[in-house]
Amino acid sequence: MKMVKDIHMTGKDLTAMVQLRPEDVGKYAIVPGPRDRLDALMKKIENPMKNFSFMEYTMYTGMFNGIKITGINGGRFSTDTSITSEVMCNAGIKNIIRIGTCGALDEKIKVGDLIIADSIIRGDGVTPYYVDKDFKTVADKKISDMLFTVAKEMGANVHRGPVWTTDALLRETREIVEDKCSQGAIAVDMVSSTLLTIAQLYKVAASSILAVSDNVITGEMGFMNPLYYMAEANLISIALETVKRLEGK
Repeated sequence: MKMVKDIHMTGKDLTAMVQLRPEDVGKYAIVPGPRDRLDALMKKIENPMKNFSFMEYTMYTGMFNGIKITGINGGRFSTDTSITSEVMCNAGIKNIIRIGTCGALDEKIKVGDLIIADSIIRGDGVTPYYVDKDFKTVADKKISDMLFTVAKEMGANVHRGPVWTTDALLRETREIVEDKCSQGAIAVDMVSSTLLTIAQLYKVAASSILAVSDNVITGEMGFMNPLYYMAEANLISIALETVKRLEGK
């Protein structure tokens, strides 16, 4: 039995399904994971208009300092992130900033610190369907440099370096973690690999800045720590200021 099409559904097909056109979106997208962080972002955007709501994902586009910006709750894991990343890239968005969370892989990195993913150690289950094992997933340097500058100026304790993305949150064993640390990873998340790999394939500039919620090395859990929530909230201001400066404003 032979399939009618080479791929059952492409990113272009899905973008058409949600009736999204290039003129509907901004040059920049800011992409949190959960819906509540998207709602907080939209409070800073002028006249946000809903582009679509599909399953549990919602996209809005509005203005910030005269710049057209799109926001979408882009997913918490590699699988849902792949879907929203395909939609953003096929809709014609040119720059993507992921604002998310991570666990630190260095005892000197504290809960509430920020991390910029300069490169990725891919441990997700999605990107092997897109690229081979030798593909180097990297963030856009221009966006990453600006995120770092803005974060430092806003008083954040910010680090940058390789980030390991995994799908197996409950299998971060000592052996696996120490292996990723030996490869240079300073943090672990569940999204950046997929978003940055897909963006790279579409030649879309993308970067990922993450608030540290816990420390895998020390065992510290910071999900109830006020410093973590403050850092998470600050990501929105950092991303918006970065967009403004990238536009020369």
